[in-house]
Amino acid sequence: MNDPQSPGEASGDAEPPSPNRTLHSHPLAEWEAPPPETPDPPARGFLGRILRTLGPLASEPEDAPDSMMEAATSAEAPSILNLRRMSVDDVAVTKTDIVAVPVTVGLPELVEVFREHGYSRVPVYRGNLDQPLGLIHLKDLALKHGFAPKGAPRFALRPLLRPLLYVPGSMPIGALLQQMQQKRIHMALVIDEYGGVDGLVTIEDLIEQVIGEIDDEHDESEDGLWVQERPGQWLVLARAPIDRVEAEIGVKLISGVYEEEIDTLGGLIFMLAGHVPVRGEVVTDDSGVQFEVVDADARRIKRVRLRLPGTAEGGTIA
Repeated sequence: MNDPQSPGEASGDAEPPSPNRTLHSHPLAEWEAPPPETPDPPARGFLGRILRTLGPLASEPEDAPDSMMEAATSAEAPSILNLRRMSVDDVAVTKTDIVAVPVTVGLPELVEVFREHGYSRVPVYRGNLDQPLGLIHLKDLALKHGFAPKGAPRFALRPLLRPLLYVPGSMPIGALLQQMQQKRIHMALVIDEYGGVDGLVTIEDLIEQVIGEIDDEHDESEDGLWVQERPGQWLVLARAPIDRVEAEIGVKLISGVYEEEIDTLGGLIFMLAGHVPVRGEVVTDDSGVQFEVVDADARRIKRVRLRLPGTAEGGTIA
């Protein structure tokens, strides 16, 4: 996916709530971890059967990442075991990456947010993001105001709001996926210990941890490992083999002991930065080659803009 908030989510949500329905509930009212000796409640449906089959968390697979660098840089195969071994914090986007709108936003500004970012759902807040009211769905907006004839009703955002889920970051993603399935709410805000918003996660983010990346009609094709945007500048997938990247750009990027340890461009960038870089972060190699992180999540780098020394910035972040 290219965006932290998933544009390709299914739109079969619950119907918009009535005006008397309370949208904002206490964050920890949605989920509380059972005490250690309390068995998990029986889960319903197909997802419930999967979770029961997985058994306890103790049965950790042998193919778990051996190092933080492996987890951060590889396009490791998603696994159904992630439903139990991963928490919401592992997949949620950070607060700084959340695209949200105030409840006072006008119709033209709201339409522009949907157009610019390509999301199907956007959180709505009062005052600041730590006071969320719900979410606005693009379909609701279009049906109410997009296809109306002249003399459409006056724009009012509150009646269009749908509820959000509020969950702690320690919640297993399998438990959250069940909640989203049962309540038909496909977006959740991650709440910290003080009740403030710490991140955001969608149902598509969760499903991708099980079946892999989901691309819809609006996502850009990534058939090749890289594309040359202009002389001296490439947009490269982080999983691209480092030797192939070196051959393409004509610059030796690694040597010595690291030559046997690093296989991908993402691995090199992780080693240079010493952490998983965030979107927009720029890392420079000893050779002078610059790597601008175009797409990344909390666990791994996805796409990078590579610039040779002397190449001025001028590309457009996808």
